[in-house]
Amino acid sequence: MISRRNILAGAAAAGGAAAVSGMAAAQSPVAAPLAPVYKGKTTLSPDEALALLIEGNRNFLNDVPTAAAVGRERRLEIAKGQAPFAAYVTCSDSRVSPEILFGRGLGELFIIRNAGNTVDTVALGSVEYAVAELGVPLVVVMGHESCGAVSAAQAVVTDNATYPGSIGQMIEPIIPAVLSVRGKEGNMLDNAIRANVSRVVNHLRTTTDPLLLEPQKTGQLKVVGAYYNLETGAVDFFDRP
Repeated sequence: MISRRNILAGAAAAGGAAAVSGMAAAQSPVAAPLAPVYKGKTTLSPDEALALLIEGNRNFLNDVPTAAAVGRERRLEIAKGQAPFAAYVTCSDSRVSPEILFGRGLGELFIIRNAGNTVDTVALGSVEYAVAELGVPLVVVMGHESCGAVSAAQAVVTDNATYPGSIGQMIEPIIPAVLSVRGKEGNMLDNAIRANVSRVVNHLRTTTDPLLLEPQKTGQLKVVGAYYNLETGAVDFFDRP
């Protein structure tokens, strides 16, 4: 005999199962689509490459779990050669990891990192290699909130601070960016971080080797500046050509 108690118990069990099923579905990771490759190089345009990064950061902001290509199959695939779709110049800060911020996997981003996201000879050569040899259509230079290197350069300007070892030499390229924002409205450090990014971006756009200048003229390459907010997780691509 089917009692009212059995009916209620069955309904509760079914509801619980549905809730668990719905929760599992909500937490199912979204597969990050790999950038298309032809003859060993990405076929993405600069705008398409940027759109992939923007979409990935949107998922990161919304806590959407992403299944990036990092498994054995992918590892064996790229052992034959790499075809990244962007070169990424950013800070060494442990809180700033491009693959995580954009949900990308192995072999997708060619990353150059140093404190303060500056571009010296080594970094510039790395960017040129990514463009000329690997065929990346997009170069991103990204600073971030509360950057220690920019803060140190600001202290040199405002407090005549000095630093031991090679730290002082490391932050020297950032000092002009700090000087350029003195007296401007807003937070001086944030202004200097963005100015530092824009100075590097402008250098890559205008005063580098033809390896970078020619593909920009033909529309095959874009150099973009970005700012990462540590608290919100948002990446603002604020300096676009």
